[in-house]
Amino acid sequence: MSRRIVRWTRRATLRLDQIGDHILKDSPGAAGRVIARIVSAVDKLCEQPGMGRSGRIKGTRELVFADIPCIVAYRVTTSAVEVVTVMHGAQRWPDKL
Repeated sequence: MSRRIVRWTRRATLRLDQIGDHILKDSPGAAGRVIARIVSAVDKLCEQPGMGRSGRIKGTRELVFADIPCIVAYRVTTSAVEVVTVMHGAQRWPDKL
């Protein structure tokens, strides 16, 4: 089977930017590291799309980080990993994505 591609939704890229901007206010160096950590982990989903847990919302999976308080919600298709959103672990989850 060929390698899946990663597709980021508009919502996911917006949320990633918001998270980076929020961290940037207090720690510019940490902002870059957190964003790089998230993007690197998402890139690994191309090879191992099942590494995240089953999502709270039907049809999604969640990539949870032990070292940062963020969760990436994504969907897997035969050809792609679609990043739906990135959320802070303390945020209230929506009913649907």
